[in-house]
Amino acid sequence: MSGTGKTVQVLNQNEGLLFEQSSPGKIGYQLPPLDVPEVDPKVLGAGNARAGIEDFPEVSEVEVIRHFTRLSTWNYGIDLGLFPLGSCTMKYNPRVNELVARTEGLAWAHPYQPEDLSQGAMEITAQLERAIGEITGMESVTLQPAAGAHGEMTGILLIRSYLEKQGNPRKIVLVPDSAHGTNPATAAMVGYEVRTLKSNDKGMVDPSTLEAAMSEDVAAFMVTNPNTVGVFEENIAQIAAIVHAKGGQVYMDGANMNALVGLARPGDFGMDVMHLNLHKTMSTPHGGGGPGAGAVAARAHLEPFMPTPRLKQVNGSWTWDYSRPDTIGKVRAFYGNFGVLVRALSYIMAHGGPGLRTATMDALLNANYLRKRLEPYFDLPYQSPSMHEVVFSHSRQEKKGAKTMDIAKRLIDYGFHPYTTAFPMIVPGAMMIEPTETEPKQELDLFVDAMVAIAKEIETDPAFVLKAPYNTRVSRVDETMAARKPILRWRAPSPQSRAAD
Repeated sequence: MSGTGKTVQVLNQNEGLLFEQSSPGKIGYQLPPLDVPEVDPKVLGAGNARAGIEDFPEVSEVEVIRHFTRLSTWNYGIDLGLFPLGSCTMKYNPRVNELVARTEGLAWAHPYQPEDLSQGAMEITAQLERAIGEITGMESVTLQPAAGAHGEMTGILLIRSYLEKQGNPRKIVLVPDSAHGTNPATAAMVGYEVRTLKSNDKGMVDPSTLEAAMSEDVAAFMVTNPNTVGVFEENIAQIAAIVHAKGGQVYMDGANMNALVGLARPGDFGMDVMHLNLHKTMSTPHGGGGPGAGAVAARAHLEPFMPTPRLKQVNGSWTWDYSRPDTIGKVRAFYGNFGVLVRALSYIMAHGGPGLRTATMDALLNANYLRKRLEPYFDLPYQSPSMHEVVFSHSRQEKKGAKTMDIAKRLIDYGFHPYTTAFPMIVPGAMMIEPTETEPKQELDLFVDAMVAIAKEIETDPAFVLKAPYNTRVSRVDETMAARKPILRWRAPSPQSRAAD
């Protein structure tokens, strides 16, 4: 490979399943025979153990080592390159956070430890709650929810309990079409009817549309801010005033707080309750199914309804307070994914206030840099200022027969993970790109080079892009069949099929 820094296409070696490499009689170890006397099976209950596992692969040690080493080289991770997934905020995780989380007394803390042996862990939790309260401008924080959607559910339950205490839980939750898809699902799960509000031509909530929909039957308005088209709701204070005038509450989806930390506090512009994805904004590991953390921050009037237990300091020591008559109860067995919470506090403390603001500014700068570089090649449906992410449309490429999924698949050939495709749904053929603050200019330029190259390929030879990717182990798959009839496990071929082979 040359050292010019130009974008190149990459090749990946294929690898079969261990089941397919299996051969009867192979073993993965080489040890001498046992030289100790056999134990009566009745003594240790050995008679209950299986002699072997049916259809378990029989492979050698070197085959096992090479198999998993090869698989590890297939994984596209943030340590390898840019993850441009919009809305997901897949940024690099500083290694100092990992080091802190591996501190022996923290890594091995048990959720059933008595309080007097957990004071350090409880202090970390309390400090993180205070930090998030300051960042969001909220008086009360819980770290119990396990992820973002779980935090949403907690927040809407807080609103419902608060309104019930006033005598009427109300019936409706309003959700703009620019919100995350979990918002309406959350409201429905908590028992509310969901009504969708259409965005205006700026990609924002129209205050007049909201005011017309607002009534005393509306419990809450759920707003993602910045929203899913990467635009800050410039009328957010007016929106909050409209909802509050009818006695409703404003829930803010804080999944995009990566654009606001150190710049604006949701509590200051009228939000009543919100969640933050600590596995996104506070740079803790993201992907692979978790774990995550969906911290919920709320204004003082919702504090009595927070999940139990709550941290409380008595005579200089931390304790758990279960005596909360208005609480919504537990939303999780234990108090949050503690390892994620440690990483989040480490991230906040390492940056400090000025550092957090700088990180946010860098995220905004990177997104707008990509917007400016790519705007000549891809349509931008909303001209409103971009925040931490930019959303293009495939409308220009669609005229040549190529859609967002085709462009994303071709991007794999250039060594990049695809952007978020077809979301948000209010943008036809959406191409949602979020570079985050951790990406250097050189990486952004490589990404731009790849996207521009694909745009030019579509202009000259669209059929070529429609068959991408070319340099992957598996090319185009039947996505409809994969969704309707997924194959979730390997099955040994029948003797008949083996004979046919």
